[in-house]
Amino acid sequence: MTEAVSSGVWRQLCWAMVKTGILGYGGGPSVIPLIRHEAVARHQWMSDEEFGEILAFANALPGPIATKIAAYLGYRLKGAGGATVAVLAHIMPSAVAMIALLSAVNFLSSSPIVQGMIGAVIPVIAVMLGMMAYEFGERTLKGSGKVLGVIFFACAFILLQLLDVHPALVIMVFLLYGAFHFKLRARLKARQEQKR
Repeated sequence: MTEAVSSGVWRQLCWAMVKTGILGYGGGPSVIPLIRHEAVARHQWMSDEEFGEILAFANALPGPIATKIAAYLGYRLKGAGGATVAVLAHIMPSAVAMIALLSAVNFLSSSPIVQGMIGAVIPVIAVMLGMMAYEFGERTLKGSGKVLGVIFFACAFILLQLLDVHPALVIMVFLLYGAFHFKLRARLKARQEQKR
């Protein structure tokens, strides 16, 4: 009898996580209510208060929230094996769908119709990236001023294009500067006021 109950929990856990993986289109915010329904309302594996605490804790940790909640739920029910099964059951539908879609894209990539569709999408993506770059540049100029914005652009261009520095390192340099930007600005204003 205990084995039947145990296998029933495994089956319920697997099916619940597969459903949330398939139906949770749109990332974490769309999956959380589905997992809550399965864990709290349907199977009553935990209380609503406990789910709220787990959700808050999962939000504080890095990584996708749905897989963290699935891992916790599996671990709570069946230990490390349950966590592994819950995460795999949750991510497998998306992984299989992506593999199938990429296979279809590779198969159809030589089709003139698909090439025409891709050719039509490329300018749209270029415009969207251009608009995003323009908005970032506009924010930079508002936040740091025109002179400093042009200097930042020139530094980034030299580091990325002429010196071939890895983009991650350039981003880290600018993030470090950004962390101290307001302190430096306040010191410069204080010095200018002292000179007056």
